[in-house]
Amino acid sequence: MTSFQPILPLQSQNAAYAHIIQSDAEALEIAKNLAEQFKHQAIQRDAERILPFEEIEAYSQSGLWAITVPKEFGGADVSSYTVAQIIALMSGVDGSIGQIPQNHFYALEVLRNNGTEQQKRKLYAEVLKGARFGNALAEFKTKNATQKQTALSQTEQGYVVNGEKFYCTGSLFADRIPTLVKDADDKEFLVFIPRSSQGLELIDDWSGFGQRTTGSGTVKFNHVAVDAEDIVLFDTAFSRPTLVGPFAQIMHAAIETGIARAAFEETLVRVRQARPWIDSAVEQATDDPLTQFELGRVVADVRASEVLLKQAARSIDAARPQPTIENIAKASLDVAKVRAHSTETALKAASKLIELAGSRGSQREDGLDRFWRNARVHTLHDASRWKYYFIANYLLNGVLPPRRGTL
Repeated sequence: MTSFQPILPLQSQNAAYAHIIQSDAEALEIAKNLAEQFKHQAIQRDAERILPFEEIEAYSQSGLWAITVPKEFGGADVSSYTVAQIIALMSGVDGSIGQIPQNHFYALEVLRNNGTEQQKRKLYAEVLKGARFGNALAEFKTKNATQKQTALSQTEQGYVVNGEKFYCTGSLFADRIPTLVKDADDKEFLVFIPRSSQGLELIDDWSGFGQRTTGSGTVKFNHVAVDAEDIVLFDTAFSRPTLVGPFAQIMHAAIETGIARAAFEETLVRVRQARPWIDSAVEQATDDPLTQFELGRVVADVRASEVLLKQAARSIDAARPQPTIENIAKASLDVAKVRAHSTETALKAASKLIELAGSRGSQREDGLDRFWRNARVHTLHDASRWKYYFIANYLLNGVLPPRRGTL
């Protein structure tokens, strides 16, 4: 196995059952306390690429990874806004920790919409006990992102998976790896493959300059046997109106909003410590009118992203009881607005942090560049320019956006 560092065995396999959260308020309170813990050594984790195994174990054992489990299966089924708030909070502390659960929640949303009752009972029960799901969705060697070569085949002995995936965020920390596959009839399925399966190989080869500890490397499948009960139909997650796409995307928007807010808050700290520019004729950098102007622009954008995030979450929650073509399209468009806006805001806020901190802000030990690096790498996940296109095409021509995981 090629690896930048040893991949530790999952601690959750032998851990006590996770706490079960009962409400949105409890989830937010636990998240705030954990975020304070995760601040410690965040700069070091980024600088030295120390994978956050202990932090992720604490995160899932807290019960926060089970907060979207429906109430009828024993979960809190918190609002989309609560999920977004928690992810934004964690992302501000450590962008990687903020992103790692995103695909876990995405897989649970696919399960909610496409799983059988038996599959839901089994997998939700695992999550309530503290199990974590990673992902193996994207492929690096196809012509475009929609093409998939990883195959699900049926043999005399049962089903097997063969192929290779990349950008497998969270898989190094996962108990199961939901894997997107196609069968001989070109139908797509999401297979919840146990991490310990024979023939499954995790390779820690993610080398992005930002989001450095997400574990977004390669997963290989060499004739991996899978149980039929772990195979969930995927096609119909988008062929009919569901919230799979908007819910996936609002979590990405929350990551960027959280990074933007944290970068702005750090800017306030640094400006209060900075010396005024020689031409400003003021005694303190906080009195510099040009600095005030730049900070005013940043805070306006950060607060706008926060408002758009809340509005988008409300649209998702409004559509959940009875999804229709119209309310799913509205949710997608509202999420697209915050996704595009938060992309630009995170990059601006992170850049202004370094600019307004001055030369002192360039010291490597302070790690201020991690905000920009994390924002830049994460915002490459989807092209914001296409978000604006779909928004305007609907406004001008009434064309509904496509239903897929990127909207």
